[in-house]
Amino acid sequence: MLDFGAYLRRIGLNPADEPTWQAVHRAHATTIPFENLDSHRGIPVPLEQADLERKLVASRRGGYCFEHNLLLASALEHMGLEVEPMLARVRVGGAPRETRPAGHLVLRVTDGGGRQWHADVGFGLGTLLGRVHTGLARVQPPPRTGRHPSAHPDRTHAHIDQLLALVRGHRPYDAFDALAEHRLLERRALLRQYGHRRPPDAEGPVSGWVHGDFHPLNLLYRGEEPAAIIDWDRLGVLPRAEEAVRAAAIFFVHPVDGRLDLRKVRGYARAYRRGAGVGPAEVAAAVHRVWWERLNDFWMLHWRYQRRDRRSDPLFPAASALAVWWTSEYEAVLDAFTG
Repeated sequence: MLDFGAYLRRIGLNPADEPTWQAVHRAHATTIPFENLDSHRGIPVPLEQADLERKLVASRRGGYCFEHNLLLASALEHMGLEVEPMLARVRVGGAPRETRPAGHLVLRVTDGGGRQWHADVGFGLGTLLGRVHTGLARVQPPPRTGRHPSAHPDRTHAHIDQLLALVRGHRPYDAFDALAEHRLLERRALLRQYGHRRPPDAEGPVSGWVHGDFHPLNLLYRGEEPAAIIDWDRLGVLPRAEEAVRAAAIFFVHPVDGRLDLRKVRGYARAYRRGAGVGPAEVAAAVHRVWWERLNDFWMLHWRYQRRDRRSDPLFPAASALAVWWTSEYEAVLDAFTG
């Protein structure tokens, strides 16, 4: 039988407070890390209740999806909820239209009133990136403090003028050119409206060692589990929380309309903050700076019209829509990253 008190203390909750199951879910996801070290070392990973408690609670280690969600299932059942384990597929990192095997475990939770939710504490992108940042801080030399300037709108306006001339002169003028012209004119208007919100330069302790290009194509999986992070050629010192915000804008963006899945962003951001030891204020500053970066960035159009490289063309509709949507929903996005 689960030692429920020990489990609550492990996830930072006080048993005397009688936390709700939603609070337990949130605390578990942001406290116990995702890890699959034993499987890579050839060590069997038992899933019996005693083994799960010994590893994740008593030894204060992490685990993979089956370990996490089976332990959570025991806790929720102890709280009087009905829990049904279910297999699911992980789509992150997969090719378009790829059907992956159902190798991920999630939970369907039913309360006394018959209401149902899906619960999942076993997919840890935020925790993973947080551990990357703390691990780099341990093995790399202390970063030099430096200044990371934000884009100046005057230079961006000049860049927009250059790109507009190239877009309008492109022949044959096609649907992509029409979208590019529309987005450039739209961005020019947004910069005129929000130029006063240019963020200050980032400097000081907000900087740290970062991977530099953390996105789905640079994650390798073994089955459904992240097994390796590749492409470290951009390793460097940058504002660390900005990497977390940029990654979320890639992992959780709708591929057509550019909206972020703020529910997923919230869980990811909480896990990242706990894993990296980063406070909400630092993340809020990163949200501001990355939003401004998106408003001023046209690298995809630069590739197409100046380098004649169209590899990024499929990404442009969602990426350009995201900048507009983010501007209109700025407070909701900020709350998802910091709440």
